[in-house]
This record gives sequence, structure tokens and C-alpha cells, in this order.
Amino acid sequence: MSTTTSTPTTTSSPTSTSASCVTMTPGKYGYVPPEACNGYYNFYPQFAPAVATATIFGLFTVAHIALAVLYKKRYAWVLIMGSLWETIAFILHSLGSHNQQNLGYASSYIIIFLLAPLWINAFVYMTLARTVFFFKPDRRVWVVRAVSMSKYFVWADVVTFIIQAIGGVMETPDSGATQIKIGLDIYMAGLGLQEFCILVFAGLIVKFHRDCLAMENLEKWGGSSDKVQPMEPGRRGWRRVVFPMYAVLFFITVRIAYRIAEFGGGVSESNPLPYHEAYSYALDAFPMMICLLLLALWHPGRVLLGPEAQLPRKTRAEKKAEKLEKKQAKAQRKAEITQGTDGSLFDSQRTADSQSAKLQGLRAPDLSRPELPAPTASVPRRTEPQVWGTYTEFDV
Repeated sequence: MSTTTSTPTTTSSPTSTSASCVTMTPGKYGYVPPEACNGYYNFYPQFAPAVATATIFGLFTVAHIALAVLYKKRYAWVLIMGSLWETIAFILHSLGSHNQQNLGYASSYIIIFLLAPLWINAFVYMTLARTVFFFKPDRRVWVVRAVSMSKYFVWADVVTFIIQAIGGVMETPDSGATQIKIGLDIYMAGLGLQEFCILVFAGLIVKFHRDCLAMENLEKWGGSSDKVQPMEPGRRGWRRVVFPMYAVLFFITVRIAYRIAEFGGGVSESNPLPYHEAYSYALDAFPMMICLLLLALWHPGRVLLGPEAQLPRKTRAEKKAEKLEKKQAKAQRKAEITQGTDGSLFDSQRTADSQSAKLQGLRAPDLSRPELPAPTASVPRRTEPQVWGTYTEFDV
């Protein structure tokens, strides 16, 4: 790729925005060197590769919309969003390549391009939860239930998304050096969290893989086991879901490693990654293309068929009924506590004492009236006057 198409020159009276840069007169398509104050790209963005990449991601978006409709997988909208964001990012990049002084194109491209893979990551999380629910009779891996698995990892992905979004917004081209450094640190922290979740998730996939092998061996060789239940009849093809997930996680990890190396090395001449556009195509865009291709060729909808392939969802009426039931149960508990305070609990205790006394051959106490205290010796009354303040009163 060429790096320039024209030679920009400095202005006759350059406006210095910092101690280390000057504003330069843009060349063709608004190009200025990366060290210029008004330079929004670390490289010369090429138009043709951006258009080609946007077209490929656009075709994947259309394909996954069709597959989601064909296999009736509503949750596939997450994967469609990932492909769509990649498409939008490179449309903006192609526009920005011919208008390199447009800050909106440059900033939007960076943010959307950095966040798009998180949608694909979330789709894999949701797919494993549905695969476990479909294939395993106990519908869990270790102690993690399939329904909870989807919630935990999707929420972790949301937190990762927020962290990376904050970092991405802070490292836009118009930010200062200090803000960009902070943004890069925040973004790399989000990458680290994402990779940690992927490693934990990979452990669950391996455990599910081993469980499926054990279920197949139990069915093949017969016998029984307290730890392994046989797979339900007619449910096959779990490998066609698991192996593509392994591959997708691998390519996402490659992309994370590239971004950590790019941002961790700093934006300096000693680190060539930020200054060559080819790296972002080869180690970010291309791995995501492979992920979308694998999930299209081995779409989970080909295997996860029928109502058992969907995680249980409560309707709005069921949620209202459950909420009302909880409210009624709470009111009933409160009424029981109040009733016990009024004496019903004491009455039940006295009834139990009465029954115990009958079993021992003793006379049961009369529960119709309260027991009176035993008589005590009478105390003679005082007849002398009691004086309080200025008043005198006889005790009568």
C-alpha cells in the first residue's frame, strides 16, 4: 500500500496545538502526516480495501439474516449486529479515506471497529447455553445451569463492552496524548477481561465436550452410571456446534492478542503495528470474517431444532402472575406474624400443653378462661395521708 499521494506542506503561519506538532495544509483527500496536529490517521487509508471489506461484511450480514429466518433463531440478532457493525465501520473507513480531515468518519470508524467483535463473542456464549440445554439431560455443566450460563457470560460481555467503549471514546484522534494513554489502558483492561471470560468459557466447552463423549460411550457400550445420563434419542450432531465454537474463540483470541500488542507497545516508531493499515486487516478484520464464515457454514440452527433448543422464556402474563403470587405470599407471612403477636401462637402452645397433660393422666387446664394468679397474703392498707407537693390525699 502506498503511504502518500501528495506532499502536504505546512501553513505559512502554522498553528501549534501542542509543543510537538504543527497544523499542516492537507494534500489530496485531506492527507497529512500522522505527526501533524490535524492528522487523524496513523497511516494513509486506502479506499479500495475498505470498500471490498465492507462489501464482504455486508454479504455476511445478509446471509446471517437469511439463516436466522430460515432456522427461526431469534437470538441470532446478536451475530447479525456484529456483522452489521463491521460493515458500517468499513463504510465509514472508505468514506474517510477520501475525506481524511473529517473527524466524524475517523472517530466513528475506530469505535465501531473496536467494539464489533464483542457481538460475535456474545453469540458464542448464547449458543453454548442452548447447546447444553438441548443435549444434556441435566441441562448443566458442572454446577452451572444452561439458563444461568447465558446470563452470566452475556452480562460479562456487556461489562466488557462498556469498558472497551469508554476506552475507545477516549482514544479518538482529536484527544490529547494523556487522554489517549488513559483510553488505551482502559481499552486494554477491557481486552484482558474479555480474554479471561473466554478462557473460563473454554473450560465449560471442554467439560461439555467430555460429558457428550461419556454419554455416547454409555449409549454405545451399555451399562449405567450415577454421574452420566444417556443422551436423549434422536439428538446428534453436537460436534457440529462445538468445533466451530472452538475455532471462533481461537480467532477472537488472535484478534485480542493483536490489539494488546498494538496498544501495549504504544504509538511510537518502535512499534510498527499502529502505522500499517495491513495489520488491522490481517489480524482484526480477516479473523472476524473467518468467524462469520464458520458460523454460516455450521450454523447452530442446523442442529438445535425444535422447542427444546430454545431456553425457557416466561411470557408477560406469567411474569405478572409470578409477581402477584410473591406479593400474596409476602402478605400471608406478614398476616401470620401479626396473628401470632395477637396471641394465636400462645393459644397453640397452650393447646399442646393440654394434650401433653392428658397423655400423662393429669387434669387438663381449662382453656376457656385464662389462669388466675395464686392468692397472696393481704397487705394492710395505709391510712396515713400521702403528701405530694402542696396536695394531701388519703389512701382509701
